[in-house]
Amino acid sequence: MSHTPILAPHSVTREDRADGSILLRADAPLGEVARNSGVWLDHWAQTTPDAVFLAERSGAGWRRESYASARQKARAIAGWLLGQGMGPDTPVLILSGNSIDHALLTLGAHYVGVPTVPVAEQYTLIPAAHGRLDYVVNLVKPARVFAADGAAYAAGLARANCPAIASDPGDTGATPLADLLAHSDAGVDAAFAAVGPDTVAKILLTSGSTSDPKGVLTTQRMMTTNQTQLAQGLPFLRQRPPVIVDWLPWNHVFGGSHNFNMVLSGGGSLYIDDGKPLPALFGRTLENLSLVSGTVSFNVPVGFAQLLTALQNDAALRETYFRDLDMIFYAGASLPQETWAGLEALAAQTGGRVPLITSSWGLTETAPGALLQQVPARGAGIVGVPLPGITVKLVPDADMRCDVRVSGPSIMRAYLDNPAKTAEAFDDEGFFITGDAMRFVDEADPNLGLRFDGRMSEDFKLMTGTWVQAANLRLEMLALLAPYAADIVVTGQGRDQIGILIVPNRAAIAKAGMTLEADKGACTCPALADILRDRLRVRATEATGSATRVTRALILSDPPDMGEGEATAKGNINFARLLARRAGLVDRLYDDADPATVTIL
Repeated sequence: MSHTPILAPHSVTREDRADGSILLRADAPLGEVARNSGVWLDHWAQTTPDAVFLAERSGAGWRRESYASARQKARAIAGWLLGQGMGPDTPVLILSGNSIDHALLTLGAHYVGVPTVPVAEQYTLIPAAHGRLDYVVNLVKPARVFAADGAAYAAGLARANCPAIASDPGDTGATPLADLLAHSDAGVDAAFAAVGPDTVAKILLTSGSTSDPKGVLTTQRMMTTNQTQLAQGLPFLRQRPPVIVDWLPWNHVFGGSHNFNMVLSGGGSLYIDDGKPLPALFGRTLENLSLVSGTVSFNVPVGFAQLLTALQNDAALRETYFRDLDMIFYAGASLPQETWAGLEALAAQTGGRVPLITSSWGLTETAPGALLQQVPARGAGIVGVPLPGITVKLVPDADMRCDVRVSGPSIMRAYLDNPAKTAEAFDDEGFFITGDAMRFVDEADPNLGLRFDGRMSEDFKLMTGTWVQAANLRLEMLALLAPYAADIVVTGQGRDQIGILIVPNRAAIAKAGMTLEADKGACTCPALADILRDRLRVRATEATGSATRVTRALILSDPPDMGEGEATAKGNINFARLLARRAGLVDRLYDDADPATVTIL
């Protein structure tokens, strides 16, 4: 069936203040906000009781839960939690990844005001990351812990220091989830009535890319306000119920709050993708996408790049993927322009209609959406304008690069048990200090929105006094060195030249017939060194100064170590930690005589 999604043009007001700061606000007022997320579940269970809410793979097909079934099971779980004496001060730690059982436990807990704490699967499944799990347990002090597979997550269940629940307990002694599902819902109505906007729904851990993770107290107000904001910015979300096939993890605010609640608030269907954009798992994602035509497609840029290649080679997959698609939505680093253009071209060829390709901006502390590009943009990297109810405060430097701060009802009020970090997070006017930088797409027209311009905290000075915007340079280097670089760490603090440490994409390197030889933490490969040197030399000749000229590179033999804090569970590199632990490799990078160093001097 032909369908044209309704879009909402930007309309914002700019206020230039005497202190040099700039305030941006959406002209549209914030619409009606639900009291809590359980209101959505009740509404759709009554309005469309038999509609598919949740689905996960089961054999060749799908296990499905309707709205009516999900509500009944969530209320039974809620009744069991109340029977255990649980409430707002007794959180449930969730160790395993996305699943229907994970969702039902979350819905039941939120329905009666019991906070959930979803954490990355790797914290249990990778022994070196157990220290991360211990940190979370000490921080949140859970009253219960859940994992779908008791045997696989036995180490995590034991480390949580509290009674366990499991879909399949094995021999762990955990309470079977079936016991919760068989419980009555006595007392649930009274508890549900007490769940208000300020009730904490979940505690989400920040990425930990610059310090130890902090616990963001995510309230019902933050979640429900954000969905009203998103629906106002993207009216087609209420034109027809959204359908998504999604792998993004629920321990992260993008997958677990933005995407999950978008489906729940809109009466849509969430098909849980048990694949990922990893070599061993991406085939499963393609299989899942071939089975369901979604209306919204979420992914990170690397996922869309892999998907584009698959779509170009599979006509049947193209037909299914683009058939009902209203929006392609990327998050994280900027979507490479060639990926953007490729998706547009395939969509036009396949169905004659190009979906909205867009992004937004936000953090765990902002629920997450604060800025949104609501209409087609002129290329990647634009993150849009404030959503209704959000005030953005921009503090520009002499070059009009702006430090971004935000306020509004969807913004976090506090970190868990960390008053010092909470106080540091807000300025004297109560704006949350994000640490991100933005620029206007067009200074003369704020309606064209803002463009992301890196992290203020990642900037550093060369010994010449020149500032280097490391986040932007990293993205440029990733594009320049594709497909051989999986990630980049920019160096040069206190030195006279910029260098890069390269996390290699071993699959792409091997596919090109090249071999890496390990050398005490670094890698040598003459053929790859020639490619890197040629590309960096061309880029250096185009650089406008030392702040953007990369003169040397070194390939790491060992990936960032999560157990040592070099990488977060979300896949982000903790740059400061990695540079500190590998200071010897940084010294080698600046040694022109070292055989592992690629120089273009």
